[in-house]
Amino acid sequence: MKSPLLDERNWVDENESAGALRDRFPVSPGHTLVVPKRPVSSVFDLSDKEVLDCWRLLKLEAEKLRASLSPDGFNIGVNVGAAAGQTVEQAHIHLIPRFRGDVESPRGGVRGVVPGKTNY
Repeated sequence: MKSPLLDERNWVDENESAGALRDRFPVSPGHTLVVPKRPVSSVFDLSDKEVLDCWRLLKLEAEKLRASLSPDGFNIGVNVGAAAGQTVEQAHIHLIPRFRGDVESPRGGVRGVVPGKTNY
């Protein structure tokens, strides 16, 4: 079965190897996913070209979000495997705009995926 992330009708932009779409369950306004067009479950299985195209699209989407939402920062994240929280079998990269005051303390950023590991 084809991943719903690969449904081009939902994409807001694309390049040769990747597409971008807004997350259906956003963490913040503008939460965007960048997905390789080739069906693959792990970002570690991407070719160098696919990685580069994904990163180029990620940067482009960040620029668009800066212009439209003026976020104060971004988190970029990838879940690989069920133990890391991956729930969709298609590889994808999260681009999450962050805004001052959206959480009490943003210290540690992505380290927060493991409770108690943000205070170091």
